[in-house]
Amino acid sequence: MTFDAWFSISIVIFCFATLMLSRISPDIVMSAGLTLLLVFEILTPQEALAGFANEGMLTVAVLYIVVAGLTETGAVGWIVQSLLGRPGSTSQAQFRLMLPVTVLSAFLNNTPVVAIFIPAVKDWAKRHNLKLSKLMIPLSYASIAGGTCTLIGTSTNLVVNGMLQEQSNYSGLSMFELLWVGAPIVFVVLLFILIFSRWLLPDRVPALDRYDDVRQYTVAMKVEQNSPLDGMSIEQAGLRQLPGLFLVEIERAGQLIPAVSPQEIIYSNDRLVFAGIIDSVVDLQKMRGLKPATSQIFKLDGERQDRCFIEAVVSNTCPMIGKTVREGKFRSRYNAVIIALARNGERLNQKIGDIILRPGDTLLLESRASFVQQQHNSRDFFLISEIGHSHPLNHERAIPAIGIVLLMVLVVSFGWLSMLKAALLASGLMIITRCIDGRIARLAPDWQVLIVIATAFGIGTAVYKTGAAMAIAETMISLANGAPWLTLAMVFLLTAGFTAMASNNVAAVLMFPIALEAVNTLQVSMMPFAIIIMVAASASFSTPIGYQTNLMVFNAGGYRFKDFFRIGFPLTVLVGLVTLAITPLIWQF
Repeated sequence: MTFDAWFSISIVIFCFATLMLSRISPDIVMSAGLTLLLVFEILTPQEALAGFANEGMLTVAVLYIVVAGLTETGAVGWIVQSLLGRPGSTSQAQFRLMLPVTVLSAFLNNTPVVAIFIPAVKDWAKRHNLKLSKLMIPLSYASIAGGTCTLIGTSTNLVVNGMLQEQSNYSGLSMFELLWVGAPIVFVVLLFILIFSRWLLPDRVPALDRYDDVRQYTVAMKVEQNSPLDGMSIEQAGLRQLPGLFLVEIERAGQLIPAVSPQEIIYSNDRLVFAGIIDSVVDLQKMRGLKPATSQIFKLDGERQDRCFIEAVVSNTCPMIGKTVREGKFRSRYNAVIIALARNGERLNQKIGDIILRPGDTLLLESRASFVQQQHNSRDFFLISEIGHSHPLNHERAIPAIGIVLLMVLVVSFGWLSMLKAALLASGLMIITRCIDGRIARLAPDWQVLIVIATAFGIGTAVYKTGAAMAIAETMISLANGAPWLTLAMVFLLTAGFTAMASNNVAAVLMFPIALEAVNTLQVSMMPFAIIIMVAASASFSTPIGYQTNLMVFNAGGYRFKDFFRIGFPLTVLVGLVTLAITPLIWQF
């Protein structure tokens, strides 16, 4: 091999080793590797930056906006709560969780699906006394398995399909073509976890929040007209045993119902009074069928989804001190509405408008984000801060959002539009129909993931251009004695190994040119090799660093590195055998 080839391989080794042994962000590592290849003139600027214009990478970016539209309307959250239900055992809980996750991950990118499910599963586990360590790995694995079923299930599928179209003479995969191998993988993963997880998953409990000593907010919510909660019991509505939140009383037609029973039926216009921690109070604002009991929120300017939640502490120089919220005209003065209030752990029984404000009161406000800048130097409040990127959801747009996603899947399935065109159309419709506003849409893409994908293309180009891919492919074919099936097996092993050490998209992009050289040498079809790369890069069960969803559940489940290897390694082997058995039968050499 030439110096350029050895240098390219050294860059690949450097990137993998750094990703595996350090905590440096993957986008920084891959950008550094690409920069070195550019500086040493192994790549031209056009070659180095070609990945940023790749159709697969751009499709992934646009799909983040589509998924954000579902999230902003509460559509996914509503689906999650409807599907999980009340499990009778850990195995039943795992099945109830994994089945909808696999289905959703087939049609939505699995990374945002897991991001949406993690907080829902945490609440679900607390309510039903389930251990997160028995649920979080199954959540990640189910999303990975579901992502292998369709073209849009995971970014890896889109990236490899993009390379298949660009670097070979194939037209690419159809929407559901991967289902031939994806469906058996889903069956194997679900069955393996349900049978063996009781022995292979750890029985650990992550550090849970303790609610005894934290400040307690008091918040009143009203059951909307035609609410889906109308006629449900407290328990059926999911309002019992909310994590860190307690239902104090119900006010109905001027009558108070204290010490609320789980079997108590709720009706439209009921006023529900809760006490609890701020995270749960914010989550309550997003629950479909409930709205803040104060009518002031509807007098603020603009749509609710354009606002945010802000926490502020009343100072001793605030002109509102000694006045009720109503008397002081809080909304008119600050263009903000108080939706909950905390005072030294006290439980306040008055309506928000009747509360006399005191110094040190902590307010949960709904307002525009500009409130933070406007009041930052004000003497009226201490410690003004926006609560993450949390804001009210637009539940009225949930059905249009679901319809837009179904339309996107439909037009791609029938081949009327490419995945990129359909995703662009869907994201545009999400904005036009107000399922998501422009500000949230701009924040939706995960730029770290996109930069990793784009830079990996450039490094993969260097491996191919310098002849390093050909040398690796020839070595691989030699070890396989020229047998296509054995070569296919080696491609799976190498891809799965790279994924376990780094990440799925990096492994897929770097293995594709190697597999292409092997295909050209063996004079066989590229399709089975492309399918193997897709599955092997996605089926990363052995380490937490191999797939982004594994990293996402790592801390949430209180896991250690070895926990993934103990259950993930045998599962990876099993999925590999199933894939290698099926792929040559469907996509022949």
